[in-house]
Amino acid sequence: MTYALSAALQAAVYQRLSVDSSLVALVGDAVYDALPSGVLPDLYVTLGAEDVTDRSDMTGAGARHVFIVQVLAQTAGFYAAKQAASAVCDALLTADLSTDLALTRGQLVGLWFEKARAQRLSNGSRRITLRFAARLADD
Repeated sequence: MTYALSAALQAAVYQRLSVDSSLVALVGDAVYDALPSGVLPDLYVTLGAEDVTDRSDMTGAGARHVFIVQVLAQTAGFYAAKQAASAVCDALLTADLSTDLALTRGQLVGLWFEKARAQRLSNGSRRITLRFAARLADD
């Protein structure tokens, strides 16, 4: 088992979301790994938590990464957040794994959507939490 591919996966996901034209049309450059200081935009995407488990086998080291992407909206309804969440899913799930989500180390073997949760927060904003699973192999 190795956690060594985590940074490479995060960079690939961030890059893919940052350049996807449908998502950029909705959130502009508001795709964050770490939230910037100051006032946040009304609609933005942030990379979240990750859980990793061993998936090594006879062919080599590997891991299953379950990671979160969140969409946050300062709007009264869910519509804008759901549009952005849809664009996140499309950007990741229609990507060519070997080119659009190429890793700097290892190989992305598969990427799947697992679930989503839409919430109204106490401050009136909306949050959609998207959970994805990725299978990585360390070459």
